[in-house]
Amino acid sequence: MDPVNRIFHEEQPPPVRTTGLLAWSKENLFSSWFNIVISILLFWIIYQFVAFVLSWGLINAVWFGETAQACPDSSGACWAFITSRWRLFVYGLYPNDLYWRVNVVYVLAAITIASFVWSFGKSTMRIRMTMFIGFPIAAYIFLIGGFWGLKYITPENFGGLLLTLTIATSGIFGSIPLGLILMLGRTSDLKIYSKVCTVFIEFWRGVPHIVVIVMFVALLPLFVPGGGKVDIVVRAFIAFAAFNSAYMAEVFRGGLQSIPKGQFEASRAIGLSYWKMMGYIILPQAIRNSIPALVNTCISIFKETTIVLLVGFSDFLGIIHLSLETPDWLGPPHISTSGYVFAAMIYFVFTFGMSKYSKRLENRSNVDN
Repeated sequence: MDPVNRIFHEEQPPPVRTTGLLAWSKENLFSSWFNIVISILLFWIIYQFVAFVLSWGLINAVWFGETAQACPDSSGACWAFITSRWRLFVYGLYPNDLYWRVNVVYVLAAITIASFVWSFGKSTMRIRMTMFIGFPIAAYIFLIGGFWGLKYITPENFGGLLLTLTIATSGIFGSIPLGLILMLGRTSDLKIYSKVCTVFIEFWRGVPHIVVIVMFVALLPLFVPGGGKVDIVVRAFIAFAAFNSAYMAEVFRGGLQSIPKGQFEASRAIGLSYWKMMGYIILPQAIRNSIPALVNTCISIFKETTIVLLVGFSDFLGIIHLSLETPDWLGPPHISTSGYVFAAMIYFVFTFGMSKYSKRLENRSNVDN
């Protein structure tokens, strides 16, 4: 084949003007006069926002100091408030000499998360089940103590990020199995189970969350014999799990209703019992279909932990709020702005991580891919 024919027969790259950033910008940002105006306006807004964030959060920020006097200028963030009290924000009211126990729990939590993010071949399921079951037990042993020479620490000493994560974890992992049970009960053919579970779900969904927290924290000893012996923070854990289990039940019921009736009929046709049908065929599909709504509910639970501030608990947001009222840091409004911006960033990191993991689960369980 001569060189000329080879040029026409071989696949040639597309013209430069049809590929790359320049072509994409022309097609998506500057394809018409209206798009040009909108794009320029958006670029200007983004530039102003980024310039302000860099100037306020980095260039003019104050990073170190022990009092509000370290941040006299409101043109920059007062990160000195964060760096001087970060231990209080992370560990709360936990005893200083026992911070290592909290650090062990944080490390175990990171390992547990990593076990669900990455795959380890044939041992993946075994490792995940070990961490899923073992982490709550280990966290209880290290945080509460009373075992193997570890000093007993009441949950009332929790605070800051530790309390927020503990309440969120208890609420999420307590409400998911309870929600599954309520969903199965509500969809059961036995009317007594169905009615009881329906009443339970509708009751908790019809009551404001703050009322549930107050009822468990303040009124439980009045209605339940021996309720006063239950730690006040543990009552908050129970309140979060009970309240959100009703929403979890509806999330799972929505996933169950998305399963075609043919799946049920085929399961019965091959002789599977009810529990085998639900365990092997129906529930895995229902849970997979419920992942977006399930993670959305988990994110709501994590953000709703701030409600305990109204009943006197020093969670992460609460400890920042209390710290801003101390004499050392009682000062100009820009100091409190820095504290609340820091709180917003921390909450965003956790909720965004949940969202990204949700997307990963959806992609992994998508049978069409």
